[in-house]
Amino acid sequence: MNNSPANLLIRKLDIDLATGFPRHWHNDDAFKSMYYNALSMSFPVGEQFFIDSVRAGLELLPDTPEHASLRVTIRQFIGQEATHRHIHYLYNSHLEKQGLNNHWQHWALRRIAIAEKYKFHPLSLLAITAAYEHCTAILADGTLRYANWFDGAEPKMQTLWRWHAAEETEHKAVAYDLYQTLGGGYMRRVSWYAYTALLFILEAGSQTLLNLHRDKSLFRASTYWSALKFLFGKNGSIWRYTLPMLQYFSYRFHPNKHGKRELAEQWLNDNAELWRDVNARVN
Repeated sequence: MNNSPANLLIRKLDIDLATGFPRHWHNDDAFKSMYYNALSMSFPVGEQFFIDSVRAGLELLPDTPEHASLRVTIRQFIGQEATHRHIHYLYNSHLEKQGLNNHWQHWALRRIAIAEKYKFHPLSLLAITAAYEHCTAILADGTLRYANWFDGAEPKMQTLWRWHAAEETEHKAVAYDLYQTLGGGYMRRVSWYAYTALLFILEAGSQTLLNLHRDKSLFRASTYWSALKFLFGKNGSIWRYTLPMLQYFSYRFHPNKHGKRELAEQWLNDNAELWRDVNARVN
């Protein structure tokens, strides 16, 4: 059954990244700036992998009336992910100008090359994609739910991250629904999730540390204080990530049971002047 929403809009965000942004754009906080920069570094390669994975799965989906809605939603998912890939490419291009090195993209490309060499089954690729989509959905929900996550951040960067969060919330179930529809099982799903979630945590942390080192802020007391507050403070990530991460192991798990889609709808409606619908509908 397709539980993903139909008619996902393909939106163009009305912000200008060509003018750049401050090095410590997140309220002059080195740790938070370099953490979110690290996440951005993963997206262009990651989003392309997600697109390729659902396309491979789509080829296995019978072209029958019962799957027509899911097929449309998948094409719209691809459109949204393509816009994310593009804007984070622009974001990351500015990070390069600031002197940061994107290691995460190379780690990801090596794994993709291994998957291609050993011809991973499309269901495994979808399981990996669904796992990453759950990780990003947790981040997205927190971004929309907890105002203090972006307090004091540069306005256009707040817009970028909340727009991305809203669309991740909209399409968080698409890869999962395709996986389930194609007969993907529980053990494959949770095995790949355990691997993917651990990898996501380790690589996000590693790229953040590398960014901080390059920024010459790794050994500042203020950096460690910010990290502690980020992890354990009000709405800290340890408190807000742990339970949703573990929920993926439930037999009854579905992405739409986590978070509130209404938060995405509200942000998109309240900020409609900041984006425009590119294709009206992708069919």
